[in-house]
Amino acid sequence: MSIIKGGLLDRRGFLKTTAATAMAATLPLGGAAYAAPKRGGHLRVGKGHGQTTDTLNPGTWENGFTIGMAFAIHGRLTEVAPDGSLQPELAESWEATADAKTWTFKIREGVTFHSGKPLTPEDVVASLNFHRGEDSTSAAGPLVAPIENMKVDGGNVVVELSGGNADFPFILSDYHLTIHPAKDDTIDWESGDGCGSYILKEKNFGVSITMERNPNHWRDTVGFFDSIEMLALVDQNARTTALVSGDVDVVDRVDLKTVGLLERNANLAIHSVAGTQHYTFAMSTNQAPFDDNNVRQALKYAINREEMVEKILFGYGSVGNDIPVGQGQLYYNTELEQKTYDPDKAKFYLKEAGLDSLEVSLSAADAAFAGAVDAGVLFQNSAKAAGIDLKVVREPNDGYWSDVWMKKPFSAVYWSGRPVQDQMFATAYSCGADWNDSFWCHDRFEALMVEARAELDPAKRQEMYFEMQDIVSNQGGVIIPMFANYVFATSNKLKTPEAMGSNWDMDGERWAERWSFA
Repeated sequence: MSIIKGGLLDRRGFLKTTAATAMAATLPLGGAAYAAPKRGGHLRVGKGHGQTTDTLNPGTWENGFTIGMAFAIHGRLTEVAPDGSLQPELAESWEATADAKTWTFKIREGVTFHSGKPLTPEDVVASLNFHRGEDSTSAAGPLVAPIENMKVDGGNVVVELSGGNADFPFILSDYHLTIHPAKDDTIDWESGDGCGSYILKEKNFGVSITMERNPNHWRDTVGFFDSIEMLALVDQNARTTALVSGDVDVVDRVDLKTVGLLERNANLAIHSVAGTQHYTFAMSTNQAPFDDNNVRQALKYAINREEMVEKILFGYGSVGNDIPVGQGQLYYNTELEQKTYDPDKAKFYLKEAGLDSLEVSLSAADAAFAGAVDAGVLFQNSAKAAGIDLKVVREPNDGYWSDVWMKKPFSAVYWSGRPVQDQMFATAYSCGADWNDSFWCHDRFEALMVEARAELDPAKRQEMYFEMQDIVSNQGGVIIPMFANYVFATSNKLKTPEAMGSNWDMDGERWAERWSFA
């Protein structure tokens, strides 16, 4: 029987350009030289995310605060390495049948949860089942929906899919798919009992959490801090002030307006990592006027993308083309015509919609992304020439993701992207997906997604993904004007790796495991 084995499925070509860029770009623009890791110290992290409505339920995690927490206190079956390859974590190895429909994962022995309970294959099955089923409200529901059956076979978990999926092990690295203790036909997520390198000690969502190093973690090559305090500092000024004053050791989402000043501070190091992060404006296609693709196209041509990269990202990024796929990713559509600012073309599409003008409101807040309100104002100004009156509504930061995102018909959003296209599309573009923030549904796109997922011929798969990107760009409900580098700042007291992950912010959100004090 032919098999696809874990360890061979490392996609050395995956994110080739992005990984190379990340490795070159993550060297500090200033600061201490690289030194060997040492243990000890209390790390203080200022996150530009976090809200009072956050929970320990893995199906609800949606922002950088909860993602950072998830990677610190929990484990997953697989993990994405800094170079973009896939590495074993709680799954020691894996293999699949030739059609990639049946996957067998060997569960690592000798792993215990923070409570002392040993990790078992039954915990893995229960943790994946938590996100499955018609009644599931988990954001990871679409990712595990293709699972038809799971069973324990000795120390292995055997997963049977409805169709072939060559990317399935990559999907299991998703931050929602953490492994928890099985309990009463479900999982115990309320206690925060994980098997990660840090133990959750106190939580006050919207304010802070504290964690301590797990002395019984199954590997001693990660987790160098004695303790960590992660603070929700959504306000840009408060976050920057905390860094400069030394109240925190690291902040994400550096204010790009003042990054030049921070670079002059001899006590700080600025890091810029190119990856899959993109900033978007999501339109509810189930509501007028966004239910008309001509209106959506008009808005896509009424935005000045180059101006946004220059004035919002200050050059720390690149122009987007309304697809959630980075230029360095596998199967990126190199033949797709790049949209540019064209008021006349925007007017043409308005006329096709039977309109001479258009009035819409755009909701934004810094919780969406740093400079989101300013980006809205730039959009407002560029849209005027197309006869579009775009009103920018400044929303509160706290509760933005629960009260505004997917509630208001036109809103600013940030996405960290996903390692593979199928995962990104299934999460945010598949019909009925919980995080499909444009409520968009396209029959041809759905059919191609299923076909591409099971197709093992690279040439045929590329052809399908090229067409899917064309559909999303020209018929989808999301405007993606720019891809933003991950820009974060650290105290020179910290030692960071020479090469950092680019699949999420701050070293792929594995900072708790990979960083140390110098």
